[in-house]
Amino acid sequence: MASDCLFCKIIAGEIPATIRYEDSQLVVFDDIDPQAPHHFLIVPKKHIRTTLDLAPSDNELVGHIYQIAGKVARDLNFAETGFRVVNNCNDAGGQVVWHLHFHLLGGRDMSWPPG
Repeated sequence: MASDCLFCKIIAGEIPATIRYEDSQLVVFDDIDPQAPHHFLIVPKKHIRTTLDLAPSDNELVGHIYQIAGKVARDLNFAETGFRVVNNCNDAGGQVVWHLHFHLLGGRDMSWPPG
């Protein structure tokens, strides 16, 4: 845990969030600035700064993140209409919190290209 990390503080229960799913590896909570009717953040409990900091030992974690994205989308009834999973990396990629996380968005048509 990084003591100055917003997401580490949410994971530790120091900052409130609307938790949609939690297990031993990750937590899913509502984004505070939703960009779609369904917008959740999927955050590993392990502090990993960016996508570039993933190690081969994190491969199972990344697979688990995508499995849980599908589970949350199904559980909240927007899987069948479609959804998007997004990871931003570094400043130009749109990352603003320096803890690896994935956006799960659904409930509206997604345009392409994004951004």
